[in-house]
Amino acid sequence: MMTAWLTVVGIGEDGLPGLGEPARRAILDAAVLIGGQRHLDLIPPAAGQERLTWPSPFSLAGDMVLARRGTPVCVLASGDPMMYGVGASLARLLDPAEMRVLPAPSAFSLAAARLGWPLQDAALLTVHGRPLDGVHPHVHPGARLLILSEDGRTPARLAALLAGRGFGASLLTVLEHMGGPRERRLDGSAGSWEHGDCADLNLVAVACRADPSADPLPCLPGLPGLPGLPDTAFRHDGQLTKRDVRAATLARLAPLPGQVLWDVGAGCGSIGIEWMRAHPSCRAVAVEADAGRRMLIEHNRAALGVPALRIVAGTAPDALRDLDAPDAIFIGGGLTAPGLPDICWTALKPGGRLVANAVTVQGEAVLAALYGRTGGELSRLSVAGAGPLGGFDGWRAAMPVTILAAVKPA
Repeated sequence: MMTAWLTVVGIGEDGLPGLGEPARRAILDAAVLIGGQRHLDLIPPAAGQERLTWPSPFSLAGDMVLARRGTPVCVLASGDPMMYGVGASLARLLDPAEMRVLPAPSAFSLAAARLGWPLQDAALLTVHGRPLDGVHPHVHPGARLLILSEDGRTPARLAALLAGRGFGASLLTVLEHMGGPRERRLDGSAGSWEHGDCADLNLVAVACRADPSADPLPCLPGLPGLPGLPDTAFRHDGQLTKRDVRAATLARLAPLPGQVLWDVGAGCGSIGIEWMRAHPSCRAVAVEADAGRRMLIEHNRAALGVPALRIVAGTAPDALRDLDAPDAIFIGGGLTAPGLPDICWTALKPGGRLVANAVTVQGEAVLAALYGRTGGELSRLSVAGAGPLGGFDGWRAAMPVTILAAVKPA
């Protein structure tokens, strides 16, 4: 039976005295002790023990640890190593029997205790090594956010982001060096944040409050993003899948956690963006030939909180080469390009969904022919909105949209 040679110890700012006996024993008995310099400095020297700091870039850390497989190794991590920590990274590389984890209270737990917030009611986020724009989907009136910072500039940048979203009334609490002798708390509002740079080791707690002029995006806390954002949420040049059609399209695309979407002829990126808002692990590739529209996608992915949306410049089908195999494909532009629908159908994983929209007679002809080959569901959606008509109001119909939704046989 395989035995654990690696122990990952969560350690707080109080160092060795704050640890239980099993954690202290694992540290002192290890032949090799690995961690950040800040953590290593908390541990008294031990005779004969090799000490290593994390490599740069940190992506080499796994190789450093694996090179010592079979030797008693102890890795030091902040708080709970399995919560946005190195323990989670190492667990992907090892058999569970090779590693044991001895956690300390996470920064999230310490912050919740300081603030009196029920931990299960807060969104637990990190912007350490990640774009700050990823916070956007979690900002709504009444939300409580606990955010691990990248560095001492993060609180001011976060305050500016919130104020720019119309949440300047939000209350911010910065907690530095929690659990140690240098612990400090700073409070203020997003719209009038004036503390400047903080300690690099900090967590920001946000109690979200909307300004009277704010226009919050729809969401339900703890649930995937709701499809059908207002058209005004996107910057576009007219090439936008409108709200009602977009909601119907996303329902047919049926995003699932961890899946990949190709948004072909992405326009302003609305379909790919809403796909990624459905779940944090959803991925999407926006394929767009027009440079101006790619700039719109760049703006929209940041403003709507999906900075990981990949943008590919080029015209399909040529631009589709070398992309990750998709679980779903949306064709919103270029439908009449020779061979494009069949190339997309071939690229789909078994069980994948293909959804294509058409508003022209020529596009409808392509969908009808594809429907004959793939089967599925062929629908026509017509939407009308009320508008002024003389002194009264009347209905104005938008162009009807034909939608093909097909599932590739498993």
